[in-house]
Amino acid sequence: MPSPIVFDGHNDVLLRIMEEGTPRAFETFLNGGAGGHIDLKRAETGGLRGGMFAIFPPSPHEADVTSRMPKGGYALPLPVPLEKAVAEVSTVHMASILFRLERMSKGRLKVCRSVADIEAAWAVGAMAAVLHIEGAEALDEDLKLLDVLHAAGLRSIGMVWSRNNIFADGVPMAFPSSPDVGGGLKEPGKRLVERCNELGILLDLSHLNEKGFWDVAELSNAPLVATHSNAHALCPVSRNLTDSQLDAIAASKGVVGLNFATAFLREDGSMDDNTPLETMLRHLDHLLGRLGEDGVALGSDFDGAMIPRAIKDAAGLPALFSAMESRGYGSDLIEKIAHKNWLGVLGRTWKTAA
Repeated sequence: MPSPIVFDGHNDVLLRIMEEGTPRAFETFLNGGAGGHIDLKRAETGGLRGGMFAIFPPSPHEADVTSRMPKGGYALPLPVPLEKAVAEVSTVHMASILFRLERMSKGRLKVCRSVADIEAAWAVGAMAAVLHIEGAEALDEDLKLLDVLHAAGLRSIGMVWSRNNIFADGVPMAFPSSPDVGGGLKEPGKRLVERCNELGILLDLSHLNEKGFWDVAELSNAPLVATHSNAHALCPVSRNLTDSQLDAIAASKGVVGLNFATAFLREDGSMDDNTPLETMLRHLDHLLGRLGEDGVALGSDFDGAMIPRAIKDAAGLPALFSAMESRGYGSDLIEKIAHKNWLGVLGRTWKTAA
């Protein structure tokens, strides 16, 4: 079968462009030759036509964690909380990068605020980019900036990365480890859930600890979504979801995006690009068994993690679909995983906007 259209639940290309910090970073993303995993040329080759473009406010001086994820286990401490003023600067900077890419692309990339926008972008061959925040440290307790960002195009937010903030606690990078680490939502976090429901902003549960997850499940009237997480039963790293969590997501008609990061796929929990596609298929099989055919999607973590060398970058996505087909996945199921399930859950979430 021809490779399907792909909508991806998570990438960190905005962070990569910000950290490169040169005009060339914009040009190479738009015209090819960029580093990392994504540029528009490789995206077109691989069928990647849209996704969540994450704003991730980085922790200053935080070293690359991949070298500290060896086989046999690890327990990395949570980074120190990020100051609001520091997070504001990087959050606004990365939002501006996405809007600048839209202007510079001359119609090849469009920032989308509805499912209709995504479909319209695809109709003209454009990349459909959805503005997402991973780590809400830039937001104030009264959520004034949330209103501004929503008006600008924000449609998805993870209240934490793997560090604590005024809203909730994140999970540390630890293997083997339960996600049941830290406390539940703080009062501002509960208000954030309510306001996101009012605005129709998707709440991303990836990186949130287990107590926070269950608080969101109790408070939210929207589908439960984890944009880039895997099955804890197969890889017992703190970042993955237990079967009980997966069952709750299924009951809410939510979605989980398969994370390509090898440390969240492998039984040994290590960052090792020599990870076969079979390992990814085992997670897909497990997720399908708990969530059903309408609850599983992709959340690659492109430009934010080490991924299997069999895929390598956005151009390599067809290798995963070929493996799915060989596994016996039919074309309808592959299309659901590739993009239809994302569009479904976005429609069920965004339509609640006030």
